[in-house]
Amino acid sequence: MKIATWNINGIKARIDAAQTWLRSASPDIACLQEIKCADEAFPTQVFEDLGYNVAVHGQKGFNGVALLSKLPFDEVRPRLAGDPDDVQARYLEAVISVPSGVLRLINIYLPNGNPYGTEKFVYKLAWMTRLKDHIKTLLANEEPMVIAGDFNVIPAPEDVYNPSTWMDDALFRPETRAHFQALLNLGLTCAFRACHDEPHRYTFWDYQAGAFQKNQGLRIDHLLLSPQAADRLQACEIDPGPRSWEKPSDHVPIFIELAV
Repeated sequence: MKIATWNINGIKARIDAAQTWLRSASPDIACLQEIKCADEAFPTQVFEDLGYNVAVHGQKGFNGVALLSKLPFDEVRPRLAGDPDDVQARYLEAVISVPSGVLRLINIYLPNGNPYGTEKFVYKLAWMTRLKDHIKTLLANEEPMVIAGDFNVIPAPEDVYNPSTWMDDALFRPETRAHFQALLNLGLTCAFRACHDEPHRYTFWDYQAGAFQKNQGLRIDHLLLSPQAADRLQACEIDPGPRSWEKPSDHVPIFIELAV
């Protein structure tokens, strides 16, 4: 089974790119972030015509996540537990039946948190704490689980082109990386690092100053696996191709292959 994650940076602006990539890459499941539209404005029919079941947790003009699956959803749950007053559309969870049993999918668009030292950074860390607490509860089910999405976290210096210039950025602050490590410490596996140890492999390049052409990027899109999913991991790859297309997202897809 091929499971992909991609921050599309506006589904309306990137609908052609999304269709082109889905047709060529043909993931069984695709997790999209930053769709930037309300549920009713999401182009559901376009993706259903490509053979996908669609689940959306959107927000007009901001944030928003969507799940596309060639297999039907058994359960779908939007919103991250832990703060009933949080209205930002950043979390979508689903359960899908697979030949070996069930697969739980979590699609996240984690807060950016910039500028550091503001309420936005406080919100980011609080959101990460809520995510960790929820994942800890889910791990007790001892089932294959994939947490995919734009984490807005640079895990290590080898995941950014020039670490010294990012020290005060919310994506690379020690507090952010400590929260990310605490998530991994629950027993999760970073799929990319389980398959690759080379530095300077990125999933995001800014639109400014020829960052993509100079490979001045960041690795901030991740797929984290429960022990039961990690046992089935066969491959994990970044697809930089769509970044060179016309009107690209500033992120590119990253995908895993799981034996299910």
